Amino acid sequence: MANTALGTALRHWRDRVSPQAAGLPAGSRRRAAGLRREELAQLAGISADYVIRLEQGRATSPSAQVVEALARALRLTRDERTHLFRLAGLAPPGPGTVPRHIPPGVHRMLDRLDGTPVAVFDAAWNQLLVNSLYTALMGEGHDLNGVRRNFLSPNTRVRDTPESRDALQAALVADLRRTAGHYPDDPELRALIADLRRHSPRFAELWESGAVGQHESARKTIDHPDVGPLTLDCDVLTVAGSDLRLMVYSAEPGTDAADRLALLGVIGTQSLVGEQPR
Repeated sequence: MANTALGTALRHWRDRVSPQAAGLPAGSRRRAAGLRREELAQLAGISADYVIRLEQGRATSPSAQVVEALARALRLTRDERTHLFRLAGLAPPGPGTVPRHIPPGVHRMLDRLDGTPVAVFDAAWNQLLVNSLYTALMGEGHDLNGVRRNFLSPNTRVRDTPESRDALQAALVADLRRTAGHYPDDPELRALIADLRRHSPRFAELWESGAVGQHESARKTIDHPDVGPLTLDCDVLTVAGSDLRLMVYSAEPGTDAADRLALLGVIGTQSLVGEQPR
């Protein structure tokens, strides 16, 4: 049976999001102010054909991951996100699962910080949203979980010492253990921890130590292929009431790093080399 209610809701929400608000160029010869289906597909990380089939009611059982991605791309409120899950025939995530909803205020904050590299992670360090300068700084990648990247495929742009790597890994594991205590019913979180314990002896060792904490800040040097080395402060801020993490990179004013970061903002994402973010 065609799910026309889901398709109607998606079209309505798509029509009210401007491309500028979603960080996309407006282009020309647009018949409507809202997002095109291709643009929604790009933001949600799914195919345009699948968006069409959802809107036409020919795709009736989207996964929870697809629904979550659509909710983020459409900048839905918490109540609208819950409604979207129910239209898709899914139970909204419960209180024992890691929150992945991005409030509209966080979207607006990223819109206003276009000169600062910013990424949004959930409490399990799954990357949910980044701005273009963060992508230009850190590169694009396929594994969007920050803990797994650090243990299994670290970013070659970040200049590490053995001491700084050990400290970062210990902080991330302690933070993940804290998250596991807060969200004991999240199956994706349990699978992530099991996968890391199986494939990383270092993670397993740190996990067995039982440390609990919160990863908050660091100072990193990023060797960028186009603008050279940038030594930046990396601060992790928690969004009250949602447990989202905002990772913000900033340079001390008047330094070479500040000049290079400004240059990177001009270059944009034209020179991405396909490395993984961190």
